[in-house]
Parts: sequence; structure tokens; C-alpha cells
Amino acid sequence: MTAAAGMAAVAASLTPYVTRAAPGDEAQIRALEARFATAFNAKDIDAIMKVYVPGRSLVVFDVVPPRQYVGSDAYRKDWENFFAMFKGAVKFDISDLAVETGGGTIAYSHSIQHFASTDTKGQPVDATVRVTDGYRKVNGHWLIEHEHVSVPVDLDTGKPDMMSKP
Repeated sequence: MTAAAGMAAVAASLTPYVTRAAPGDEAQIRALEARFATAFNAKDIDAIMKVYVPGRSLVVFDVVPPRQYVGSDAYRKDWENFFAMFKGAVKFDISDLAVETGGGTIAYSHSIQHFASTDTKGQPVDATVRVTDGYRKVNGHWLIEHEHVSVPVDLDTGKPDMMSKP
């Protein structure tokens, strides 16, 4: 068997495992992220939670303790605590959103997310975080099932770099 024939045989054997992204999957995920941004700016926790899978399969690693949130009820409480730290409006935006939809019911993205507000003591808060989201298609709709929020840490000081730049 020639090398070309061998490669063709391998490719043919993998065909049943290769799936194509459904038309519009990336657009649906981008729309989900846009709905999230709108809900964040409105401080609308109900709308925020609609982009996440309900129940115990949701896992989130956030920048605030505890180390992880398991389940949508725990993560809802995190959002309640987060918004309670601010008075007035919150300005939030997403940039550098890269979405990968290999097909099927799993996808992921990474982005840079920035927010600014004023805390309850009147101090300005301005922070940039890195976010990686894992999505699952449930009943034809994409939802976030795993989220990892992080910031770089200055190893000399041990302090987070909340305004990191590339």
C-alpha cells in the first residue's frame, strides 16, 4: 500500500466521527454573548442566568472565592453578591471574542471582558478579565456549561493585574 493510499484509508475510517458545525452555530453563540453583555449592563441576573445551563452541571471558576461554583444556584448567588458591591450603572463590554464550533453539541470561546463601575464606597472600579466558555447545545440552543474567568498575576507582588494588556 502506498503512503497516499494509507492516508486515504485513515481519512475514510474517520469520516463517521467528523461532524460539521451547523449553519449559524457561531452566530448563535455570538448572539448569546451579546445577550449576556446586555444583561450585565442592565444588572439583570435573571437574563444573565438564561445564558447558562440550569442545574448542577454548570461549573464556573471565577476570580473571586470560592475556587469554583458548581450549579446554577451557586452561580446566581455569586452574581447577586457581585452586583451588590456596586452602586449605579455598570459598563461592560466583550472584545476579542473567538468562537470554535467543531460541530455537534460542544463549542468553546475565549474573550477579553471589561467592566467599570463605582463601588458602594464611591470608589471607581475598572477591571479586565480573560474568559473561556464551554458551550453545550441543549434542545437546539447554545448555553454556557463551563466558564473560567481569570486575570494575570504579577509573580513579584502576588497581586492580580486587573488592567492587563496583550
